[in-house]
Amino acid sequence: MNDPVPPAESLRRSLAELLDGLPPRQAAGAVERLIANYRGDTPTHAPILRDRADVIAYAAYRMPATFEAVRTALEALATAAPDFTPGSHVDVGGGTGAATWAVTATWPGERGVTVLDWAEPALALGREIAAANPALAGARWQRARIGADLTLDDADLLTVSYVLNELSEPDRAALVDAAAAAASAVVIVEAGTPAGYARVIEARDRLVRAGLRVVAPCPHSAACPIEPGKDWCHFSARVSRSSLHRQVKGGTLPYEDEKFSYVVATRLPAEPASARIVRRPQIRKGQVLLDLCEADERLARTTVTKRHGDLYKAARDADWGDPWPPPEEPA
Repeated sequence: MNDPVPPAESLRRSLAELLDGLPPRQAAGAVERLIANYRGDTPTHAPILRDRADVIAYAAYRMPATFEAVRTALEALATAAPDFTPGSHVDVGGGTGAATWAVTATWPGERGVTVLDWAEPALALGREIAAANPALAGARWQRARIGADLTLDDADLLTVSYVLNELSEPDRAALVDAAAAAASAVVIVEAGTPAGYARVIEARDRLVRAGLRVVAPCPHSAACPIEPGKDWCHFSARVSRSSLHRQVKGGTLPYEDEKFSYVVATRLPAEPASARIVRRPQIRKGQVLLDLCEADERLARTTVTKRHGDLYKAARDADWGDPWPPPEEPA
């Protein structure tokens, strides 16, 4: 019997097959225009993805990056709450469903899944792509206006990825409050820019006020120790580049790094990391420098040297965004 194809690889194959039927110039042109819209700071009041060509091009370009960013956030939740397996998932503004694929990669198996988006072409393509993922066989793809009037069903897990930038401030607030009331765990992902981080912090504050506990990336639920306007908290996920990526960006590397900011908050029993690595570790001769966000609500740098033994080996293998110290392996 053949082993099942991992969700990440299955998604890449499905997107490549779709892209084969779209002229390269049309795909690249659609991506360039859509990227300009998504990077804008002005909220939109109509779906950005207008037709099938738009959706195929942007899905091929953005779904792998969204998948990796959301999966990173979900893995942080899985580490903090190892006894949690969501039995239901609502993906708000999910478009073609990248977050649903990330959920199946983190917790294999079927569950109740609902994807809400206001772009019918995106939902239609998401449904089509999901045919390659048995865990999404029963998913509902539902058209909905994402904003203050949105009603959310109760769910174990609710994801909102790369959506808040499309909403006005009142709609953002209403969505986050609705998410906090409906879900046991809420995962929000935005672009890893100062503006994206600001939206995440705004959402984080509302989730905490609603009674949820932050479990990632922060090791605490107190105010972020980063001084506003001086820096921003973001992380990086490596994404394999398709031919479309290379065509649009003119790059030659087989990968690119997706920068993102995120927050995971929950009502579940969960244990956040003691600290989290918030910058790329600096490896020097005989030592590793780690910039940490710590549970005592401060940023600090620690130096791990050879005399620390196994901890030094772990520090050399540690990556940006990892918990520190690394979780102990189960016996």
